[in-house]
Amino acid sequence: MKIVVSGASGLIGKPLVADLRDSGHEVTQLVRRPPRDGEKQWNPSAGQLDVAAIEGADAVIHLSGAGIGDRRWTAKYKQELLESRTKSTALLATTVSKCTKRPGVFLSGSAIGIYGPRGDEELTEQSAGGASFLAEICRQWEAAARPAADAGVRTVFLRTGIVLTPAGGALKKQLPLFKFGLGGKFGNGRQWQSWISLDDEISAIKHLLSANVSGAVNLTAPNPVTNAEFTKTLARTLKRPAVLPIPEFGPKLLLGGELADALLFTGQRVMPAVLQKTGFAFQHATLDVALRALLNK
Repeated sequence: MKIVVSGASGLIGKPLVADLRDSGHEVTQLVRRPPRDGEKQWNPSAGQLDVAAIEGADAVIHLSGAGIGDRRWTAKYKQELLESRTKSTALLATTVSKCTKRPGVFLSGSAIGIYGPRGDEELTEQSAGGASFLAEICRQWEAAARPAADAGVRTVFLRTGIVLTPAGGALKKQLPLFKFGLGGKFGNGRQWQSWISLDDEISAIKHLLSANVSGAVNLTAPNPVTNAEFTKTLARTLKRPAVLPIPEFGPKLLLGGELADALLFTGQRVMPAVLQKTGFAFQHATLDVALRALLNK
């Protein structure tokens, strides 16, 4: 397949592109800097993307967006989080719709944050969205892809959970503390964490290139855990204690209350109903299997 990928240098995008190329696909990366071989330039902020960059592609995978936990949520950065997603998605979706030979599928990034904090409620793709800043971002993010869907392109929203890899994201930040025996649950530890290994994330995206499905798809493992369970399993995998709970005031002072609540002290219990219905086989279905594979390589 000829596949165009945005966000190709990110935590998911970089290994995804390598995997796609190893599988024999022809991948074009969208970049903001001057392009090199195998790349095309775009500027989402300015609404600039040549239709020729997409014309003739079999699929578009859109993974661009500013990092949710990269900095404190000032009013300015919250606007950047929103616009980095909506503007880039709208530009890609509109460009896809203008192609003479349109791609067969548009896989557009999203996140399980769309469900908002929901306690112990079990959530699937049929569940209603929640009420939070992240939920509203995700709603507008997905809505921005409408031009592609309206043009008849199979459009899939990749509602990704916590992606586990020691190379980045939440797990990389936690590992130093846990390796020194200083890790612990956040607050009461009852908040749910819906996770997926990086290997399964990449495999799921590849699966959705050809699976007969459109609309929302939860990219999470079938066995979400509470934060207390996550902490216990990570410590056991590293053969370290995890007896020091982390009170809410520290992270809230460091990150700001809204960001700390969104990332650390609330969560969602999300199930990958669509992936399972389409026959996707998880390599790492349980947390202990995933962490052993990731940390004992």
